[in-house]
Amino acid sequence: MRLLELHTRALDLAAAVVDTVQPEQLVLATPCADWPLRRLLEHAVGQHRGFAAAALGAGADRAHWRDVPVHGDPAGAFRRSAERLTTAFATAGAAAEPAPLHLPEIGDGGPFPLDRAVGFHLLDTLVHAWDVAAALGSPARLVAAVEAEPPLAGELLAVAGAVPAAARARGPGQAFAAVRAVPDGIGPFDRALALLGRDPSWSAPAGPAPAGTARRDFAKSR
Repeated sequence: MRLLELHTRALDLAAAVVDTVQPEQLVLATPCADWPLRRLLEHAVGQHRGFAAAALGAGADRAHWRDVPVHGDPAGAFRRSAERLTTAFATAGAAAEPAPLHLPEIGDGGPFPLDRAVGFHLLDTLVHAWDVAAALGSPARLVAAVEAEPPLAGELLAVAGAVPAAARARGPGQAFAAVRAVPDGIGPFDRALALLGRDPSWSAPAGPAPAGTARRDFAKSR
């Protein structure tokens, strides 16, 4: 399943970004409004855990989707949970007929086909990796690395383009902001960000971000 290979590559690129995070940087603001870097990373690790549980048939239990504290080792927490997720997806993908996954934080919760679930998480992985890199002030390297691999960049853009753009699915309380207009000639990564309502030119404000409330990172419908 080629998509699983692309997903693993996305996780590798994301982990390389998280590897650079220092404990004192966990208070930095991120493009996720009201989420400091620690909160974003705890969400990402929790999503690894939730998707892994879903791949193994236990996704309907919301307890698996809770954020996971990263303490002073965000890189270790991220990589360990990513490895478990990779193994879980590979196990699910090895089945003659992969079972659909229950994803309670997406739309009606599913069940979703494995390939769609993998695509959802590939999107989440790369966009949150960009969030981390932007918080650190250096997103260009990640964008270049993804765009150097056209199948990966293409999958990111395809999944982002499938997110509903209707006003009722966007804005406060929803997973994404309204789609942003983008100039001609921008790359696929920035186009994907704009489709999700993110500002590709975002930069951190001065000072740390306050702790915020949880919110979901996927569209509310299929």
